[in-house]
Amino acid sequence: MTGNRLSGPLADPAGDAGYPDDHPPRVGFFTDTSVCIGCKACEVACKQWNLLPEDGLDLTGMSYDNTGELSGTTWRHVAFVEQRGTAQELGMPALGPPGGDEEQVRWLMSSDVCKHCTHAACLDVCPTGALIRTEHGTVLVQDDVCNGCGYCVPACPYGVIDRRPDTGGVAKCTLCQDRLGAGLAPACATACPTESIQYGPLDELRERAALRVADLQEQGFSGARLYGHEPDDGVGGDGAFFLLLDEPEVYGLPPDPVVTTRDLPSMWRHAAVGAATALAIVAGSFLGRRR
Repeated sequence: MTGNRLSGPLADPAGDAGYPDDHPPRVGFFTDTSVCIGCKACEVACKQWNLLPEDGLDLTGMSYDNTGELSGTTWRHVAFVEQRGTAQELGMPALGPPGGDEEQVRWLMSSDVCKHCTHAACLDVCPTGALIRTEHGTVLVQDDVCNGCGYCVPACPYGVIDRRPDTGGVAKCTLCQDRLGAGLAPACATACPTESIQYGPLDELRERAALRVADLQEQGFSGARLYGHEPDDGVGGDGAFFLLLDEPEVYGLPPDPVVTTRDLPSMWRHAAVGAATALAIVAGSFLGRRR
C-alpha cells in the first residue's frame, strides 16, 4: 500500500495508505545531537543487524568521519563537524571567565538516517511498488520487488536512498521493520549509549523534543533548534527529526526540503490538456480534409 497524501497537523500516513483505524501508532526517531558523542555504535549496530557489507575503511579527509555519507550500504551515518570561534559566535555558553572572548573548539556530531517523510517522493516515483508505506507509518523498500531503476534516488530531497553495489537494488533504513514486528526497538536506538537516538511514538517524541530544546536555550545554547518536526514543512514532517545546535547546512542537511514530486499533479493536468488539444487539432484537420 503506497498511500501518500498529506493530511494536516495530525498526519497519519499509514491510515492514508489504507491501513485500518486500529493500526499501530506512527513511530520514528528523535535524535538529540547535543548528547551525541560520535561513538558510531549506531552505525555498527545497524550494519550488524541488517547484514550490511563493510565500507568506510579508508581515510576521507573529513575529520573522524570515515563513512562520508548515507548510502545503500550505510543506513546510519555519524557526521563530525569541528568548529572554532567565540562562545557568542558558536551560540553556546561561555566556558571561560565572564565577558571573555577566547576562541573555543566545539564538536558537533549527529547520527543521520532516512527521514521516513510524511509525504515521500520516493513512493510517488517507484514504478514497481517496491517502496511501500508500512503499518507503522515508515517507508520500506521491498528488495524482491525493486528492479534497480533508480528513479527514487534523485527524488529523495535528503539524498538518502541509494543503490547497493552488490545487489543493484536500492536500499535505505527500514527502521528495523523486523524488530518492530517483534516488539523491539531499532538496533541503532538500542545501541546508543547516551540516548541521543530516541525511538517511540512520534507524538510523544515531539513533546519530549520541545521540552529539551527549551531547556538548552535556557542554558545559553541560543542555536538550539528542531529540524524536521514541523507538519507544515515541505515534506509534511519527518518520521525522523533532530535537535540541532546550529544551522541545518552545517550538518549537511537541506535547510528547506520539499517534496520533489509536488508538481506532478499539475504537470499531469497540463499534459492531459495538451494531449486533448492536440487530438482536437488532428481530428479537426482530418475532418476538414474529408469535407
